[in-house]
Amino acid sequence: MAAAFLFFSHNGLAPQSGLDSRLPPEKSIAMLPFENLSRDPDNAYFAEGIQDEILTRLSKIADLKVTSRTSTQHYKTAPTNLPDIARELGVAHILEGSVQKSSDGVRVNVQLIKAADDSHLWADTFDRKLTDIFSVESEVAKAIADQLRVKLTGREKEVVAAKPTGNPEAYDNYLRGLAYTLRTGNNSANALGAQKYLKEAVRLDPKFALAWALLSYTDAVGYRTLTLQPTVDLREEARQAAENALTLQPNLGEAVLAKGYYHYSCLNDFDTAERYFGEARRLLPNSSRISESLAYLERRRGGWERSEAYFNEAERLDPRNVNLLTQHALFYMLLRRGPEALRKLDQVLNITPDDMDTLTLQAAIAQGEGDLSRAAALLAPLQPSADDATVLETQVYQAILERRPAPIIPRLKEILAKPDPALGYINGELRLWLGWAQDVGGDHAAAQESWQQARNELEAFLKEQPENVQLITNLALINMGLGDKAAALALAERAMAALPLEKDAVSGPGPIEILARVAAQTGETDRAIAALQKLLSIPAITDTSAPFTPALLRLDPMFDPLRNDPRFEKLVEAAKEPVATVPAKSIAVLPFENLSRDPDNAYFAEGVQDEILTRLSKIADLKVISRTSTQHYKNAPENLPEIARQLGVANILEGSVQKNGDSVRVNVQLIKA
Repeated sequence: MAAAFLFFSHNGLAPQSGLDSRLPPEKSIAMLPFENLSRDPDNAYFAEGIQDEILTRLSKIADLKVTSRTSTQHYKTAPTNLPDIARELGVAHILEGSVQKSSDGVRVNVQLIKAADDSHLWADTFDRKLTDIFSVESEVAKAIADQLRVKLTGREKEVVAAKPTGNPEAYDNYLRGLAYTLRTGNNSANALGAQKYLKEAVRLDPKFALAWALLSYTDAVGYRTLTLQPTVDLREEARQAAENALTLQPNLGEAVLAKGYYHYSCLNDFDTAERYFGEARRLLPNSSRISESLAYLERRRGGWERSEAYFNEAERLDPRNVNLLTQHALFYMLLRRGPEALRKLDQVLNITPDDMDTLTLQAAIAQGEGDLSRAAALLAPLQPSADDATVLETQVYQAILERRPAPIIPRLKEILAKPDPALGYINGELRLWLGWAQDVGGDHAAAQESWQQARNELEAFLKEQPENVQLITNLALINMGLGDKAAALALAERAMAALPLEKDAVSGPGPIEILARVAAQTGETDRAIAALQKLLSIPAITDTSAPFTPALLRLDPMFDPLRNDPRFEKLVEAAKEPVATVPAKSIAVLPFENLSRDPDNAYFAEGVQDEILTRLSKIADLKVISRTSTQHYKNAPENLPEIARQLGVANILEGSVQKNGDSVRVNVQLIKA
């Protein structure tokens, strides 16, 4: 079974906290999608690429707040409601533009607008040969910096003026590959398209560091999310591409980020990845991808509070990033915090109405809550193709939970009649689901035939991808269906050894779920109950992203053999409580208020707070948040529950200090947030 949406610290990497200002900073900007004025609509990639390259140059200026393209790409070009858009994005200025590409030339029009009064601060038109396109990107970025009176360091001036390649054809392929990475939808078609053009870009110019970095990042993301076949060759390509980028340009932020993502995605080496992400943060001060990557990393470590803080930080930088919002929803689904997950998914639907993946996740939440009627209403209108395997598999799971799989079986057969080779092992995985649906529907002979064919297909892929836990767990279920108990249990145990919970809090529960299913179906009742007890005590979702809950156990036919066991009955009667992730013995000390008449005594209030904090931090049985994570909050704020949630603590200490001559008064109050 496919995991529907695979999830994509310390010293110096603490999430930035604090309350957002009501007014956006004056030195802030968002770039709306550039209009493609070329006669050929296929040149849209070029307009997207020029916009993104200007944005990338601006985002490397520390003195300027730049909103990510992922938050602006769903707006239309030249909208009429600029003040509203600026307010949604938290910026003071908007850049609009258009690009017209023809044979060997290009015209770029841009205009900088002050959003508050819709006044035009600056506009210009640039006519260039394609060989000179970089001068346009750097001139526009420099002009914007000048108009907004942004201070540029010497290094930032070099970055803004940089020319990433001297080969126009290589750059054109890079822009085409970049356009694929910017598309919404985490699927094989987009990953393969990006990979194809980026490989051509570095073939044409082996010294193109930016293209090497994006190729590595694309490979690593594909390896983690399984949108590319996770072979040893792919992992090696990701490593080598990152090394090439860093060798060519050691201080290229995108290269440093790519190397970190390689360690995160391909090696599960979270400590090394964190070091690279920290360095990338310095080089890419406006990039939401750094805090987003750290959110994913902490999630896999099981650092739920820090992960949530990084998600919040990333969303402040990139408030309309559909993938980021979706991943934040999955974070809440893991923790069985359904209402919060639904709020995030509603945000996504406000940006991309009727998005099929988002509606599927809403249905998965309903399944986890035992509300099959609501799930069915969400899933029924969807028409997924084979490339939308997650949606399709959720529909199959819905039919199985309803114990009425007959309507979905013809659709699966139709898709499998013409399997898409680009989907790799997903075709065999769909046969696993077909067999499961046939078995629940009573056609056991057909199920055996489907599972046998699926086993033949997936065993061939496992030889090429011996570390692919998804293949291992699929084969465990297939062998279970075919009656090979020993092979099924051995494969489930192999998956648990390859991906232990202690090393991956997100994907680690998956093999435990497979063991529970195999054990339940093969008479290993004690092992099945123990596995289910474990799953219900930790953050966990099913392979189709439904939160793993007692309500789901009540419905899932695979656990029918356990229904007369009192231990199972006790499990399914358990309340649907969110997983407790905040320890009771945890505290954050907010800044102490200086009540002295002399404002210069503020140092004294800070010192008293810090000394109390230092003493508390030496208590091994108490989780204490460092001062660097709390210093941006004002004293005595009104939203203590929200602050406590951001910091991951159950208790808050507030206080004030009044120094007068040789005496001092200290007031403190401990609050259960």
